[in-house]
Amino acid sequence: MKNIAIRLMFDGSRYHGWQVQKTETTIAGTLESALTDLCKHPVKIHGCGRTDAGVHAELYCANFRTNSSIPTERLPFAVNSLLPPDIVVQSATPVPDEFDANLSCVKKEYTYRIMNSQIRNPFYAGRVYFYPRSLDIETMQNASRYFVGTHDFAAVRSVGTDTKTTVRTVFWYEIEEKGALFELRACADGFLYNMARAMVGTLLYVSEGKIAPDDIPRLLETQDRRLTGPTVPPDGLYLTRIWYDGDIGRLFN
Repeated sequence: MKNIAIRLMFDGSRYHGWQVQKTETTIAGTLESALTDLCKHPVKIHGCGRTDAGVHAELYCANFRTNSSIPTERLPFAVNSLLPPDIVVQSATPVPDEFDANLSCVKKEYTYRIMNSQIRNPFYAGRVYFYPRSLDIETMQNASRYFVGTHDFAAVRSVGTDTKTTVRTVFWYEIEEKGALFELRACADGFLYNMARAMVGTLLYVSEGKIAPDDIPRLLETQDRRLTGPTVPPDGLYLTRIWYDGDIGRLFN
């Protein structure tokens, strides 16, 4: 069987995350159904990460195995005709048999978007976090630098999935202001359950004066989730970049 990697994007607003579930509509479940119909055999798809309910992806990688005779370059057009409009396969390519979208991924970047306005915009509903209080971007930037590096991130991780270690390496944390829209971008070799959203919540606490920027290292050392900021809603979270080594990297980098 051929191992095929696909590049896709999706609006996760009406889905219960990536992972297939028995009673909920998910991104993976919707894709597997479409690919099974297209390939004429059961398809199991492997994604580059378990995005939560309501989380989006501007760039996502998944792989699956098939013996279908459909030319790989025609596969996006064929499967898109069977998918709802909020999931789109952009390209497909054959990959080595050992390639796994998740295990082969070198690092990922998540972007969290905050609309800093007292009046909501209906066209952003489900796609940003509407936050009415004034944001202190300079203080948030000062605090975010303490996330960069190799740390135990248990203090910004929600319990929900088993993991061998809560140590991760964050390569950068950037905050950009675009008028009323704030973008918080974190790149790491991996993210714990709700880690990206808890980091944002902690920085909002910093902006509100509930946590001092230089308290971040101490809070991380405690490994106590109760001491950091809240897990912000999923609406504003997007997977925006992913990295792979070798030829497959050119499809995504």
